Amino acid sequence: MRIEIICTGDEVLTGKTVNTNFSHMSQKLEDVGLAVRWGTIVGDDRETLLEAFRLASARADAVIVNGGLGPTVDDLSQEIAARAAGVDLVLDAGWLERMEDFFQRRGRVMPPNNRKQAMLPSIAERLDNPVGTACGFALDIGKARFFFTPGVPREMRRMVEEQVIPRLLARSGLQAVIRLKRFHSYGLGESHVDALLAGIEMLASEGGVKLGFRAHYPQLETKLAVRGADAADIERKLAPVEAELRRRLGNFIIAEDDETLEGVVLDALRRCQGSLAVVETFTGGQIAARLAPLPGAEAIFRRGIVSRDLAEIAAALKLPALDQPSPSTAEAVAEAARRAAGASHGLAVLIELDEGADRIEFGGTIHVAIATERGAVSRRARMLGGRDWVRLGAAELALDALRRHLEGLPIAERIDFEKT
Repeated sequence: MRIEIICTGDEVLTGKTVNTNFSHMSQKLEDVGLAVRWGTIVGDDRETLLEAFRLASARADAVIVNGGLGPTVDDLSQEIAARAAGVDLVLDAGWLERMEDFFQRRGRVMPPNNRKQAMLPSIAERLDNPVGTACGFALDIGKARFFFTPGVPREMRRMVEEQVIPRLLARSGLQAVIRLKRFHSYGLGESHVDALLAGIEMLASEGGVKLGFRAHYPQLETKLAVRGADAADIERKLAPVEAELRRRLGNFIIAEDDETLEGVVLDALRRCQGSLAVVETFTGGQIAARLAPLPGAEAIFRRGIVSRDLAEIAAALKLPALDQPSPSTAEAVAEAARRAAGASHGLAVLIELDEGADRIEFGGTIHVAIATERGAVSRRARMLGGRDWVRLGAAELALDALRRHLEGLPIAERIDFEKT
């Protein structure tokens, strides 16, 4: 099946809005075995949009159009879809009622221009939107089936996963029963993991398992896309591949599926009835920002200190003057933070930046320490790649070290090809 994605909007075309919707849709389609052949960005211009629809209708089997379903004058998708299909726009009374109820439940009166969102091409199939007022729809233009989705990311994501992908799978003739198992890892590069997992798909003797990767520094996502006749068939195919993947990647797996590293850390602290105080330098408070908003964090995350100045950290923790960052300094800071906050665990991340221009060979030395009543452990690491690279990597390194400590694992570990 040849698929095209058309993203609309002047703000997307000019780069004022980063087009994350395209990447999300393309990845979701790839995960279920559907490949995107073309990607097009079109501004809010009637004739250009019409030309894009007609071009896509001649070369693609299915087209996903993103954006242009709002209530304002520059939202043109319904109008141009009807024009391209040669039909009229008609009022969808059921959707109009849904919108009026949407506003009423929020104690508001629906503005008159929102009525425009209930005007759909007469031959359109409605695609449900449970979290917004933009009505998705599908219709045929030329030889292609078009699916129109909202530009608001959370609305688009629900519609693509719940409405569009099932319809595309049905049209493609592919087995519609699929499962995507995801493993998030830290500390191993994509090429290293690819080599470690060589041949793993062959463990599913009848096929149906596809291995894939998505690198998003500092993590790597490893995906197993499994297709089968039913849930039992999928589980039978997945089980040996998943077990071997766990064996080969081992302790480098930090989370699975929709889990996050910070969520795993918080859950581990909750299970041991622990609490946490954090001191971080140069990270801009990224560790605290990842932990503090999570549900239940208020009972676990006690305190965060963010500073670039060791003297300020010493003063805040009532410590004597601190020398340059080192493992022993980090351990002293972690212990002082733990005691000052009355926490079971203290985490300190002290960073020494290299001098010079912010280039790819720029780097820093990261000192991570974890303190508990039983003592402190620390880890030193070098990172290269510019300030943002070091900042992101240091936060990930620290959270992963804490995860490992909470799980009774060594906080520093290497994996060799021979282990496989």
